[in-house]
Amino acid sequence: MLDQMDGQGPLKGLKVLDIATIIAAPFAASLLADFGAEVTKFEMPGRGDGLRYFPPFRDDKPLWWKVTNRGKRYGTLDLRKPEGLEIMKKLIAEHDVLVENFRPGTLAKWGLDRETLWALNPDLVILRVSAFGQTGPKSRQGGFARIFEAMGGLTYITGMKESAPVHPGYPIADAFGGVFGAFSIMAALYGIKANGTRGEEIDLALTEATFRLLENIAIEYDQLGQVRERDGNNNQYTAPANVFRTKDGRYVTVTGSTDSMFAANMRAIGQAQLIDDPRFVGNRARMAQRETLDEIFRAYMESHTLDETLDAFAREGGAIGPIYSVEQIFEDAQMQAREVVTAVADDDFGTVRMQNVVPRLTNNPGRVRWSAKDLGVDTNEILADLGFDAEQIATLRDNGII
Repeated sequence: MLDQMDGQGPLKGLKVLDIATIIAAPFAASLLADFGAEVTKFEMPGRGDGLRYFPPFRDDKPLWWKVTNRGKRYGTLDLRKPEGLEIMKKLIAEHDVLVENFRPGTLAKWGLDRETLWALNPDLVILRVSAFGQTGPKSRQGGFARIFEAMGGLTYITGMKESAPVHPGYPIADAFGGVFGAFSIMAALYGIKANGTRGEEIDLALTEATFRLLENIAIEYDQLGQVRERDGNNNQYTAPANVFRTKDGRYVTVTGSTDSMFAANMRAIGQAQLIDDPRFVGNRARMAQRETLDEIFRAYMESHTLDETLDAFAREGGAIGPIYSVEQIFEDAQMQAREVVTAVADDDFGTVRMQNVVPRLTNNPGRVRWSAKDLGVDTNEILADLGFDAEQIATLRDNGII
């Protein structure tokens, strides 16, 4: 058994090339790096990945960038030039995975079509991340998270009933697109190993990934002809479930889809006599009475502070959660005990704090090795590993190849 403190991760030895930009595809590669994969990220010389120019900044250094691309090596390479293309071909032959998110057909135009990639490395797994997929009438269209969220159905069902649709406060479609990407890479690698097949090409459309997560809206429409609408903070499958404001101006969310949890919640607010009320017996009955239940819970919250409310629910085993800001996440005892936030080595600021590795593995957990670094800082080392000498590297730099 491996030393539990080794932290190398179960993917140690896996070699990944990341030539993608912005969030979803690079995030997929970073998830692999968290678990020990050797990820090398290449950017265009001069400007690099557009995420480097997204706020927030400290001392003109991009903070978002440091998280999304953590744990990689960083090189520059212009694939549009013949010399850059030849270097990339050498790298392809030595890596297990290629991650890219150019518009469909772009790599082929540069001389890296699927057949060429597999001729160089028959076992290569290629993750292609795009807005709408590699095929279909919209395949050549670009997009960002808000487009995926809008066209994947998420934005339509988010917001208050009588207001305009609302986007989440973070480009969430990019984030779970990255999770789909990392998962699909591992599925492909397992398939190659278990079934004796060769390389795999993954066509990940981020609009489709968004829609996939909204599990029940498709079958609801198919079988009932119903179009899911916005309904604020109400839960559309259980009651009571809503957001409530406490006496001291804080917010909590309450839920509880089972009879036992409903009973615990009612005891917490001092309404145990309503547990067996015929109006509230069973989830279907409670859904029909959710406005009544919301008023009962709202009255309790408005007359009790956050601490009083949380203590009451804790005593009865009810289902409640305070709605945290990031400051409160940092301060929460549970988050601290689990080391949900970890200090990471950083070239600019010594250390920075960011989210730790998720999920936890007991025997070989992985770790965040370092935050993302400046453009091309590892280029010389990467090329030296390929056999280039100092003079050749200098020539490539002078010619704008790296």
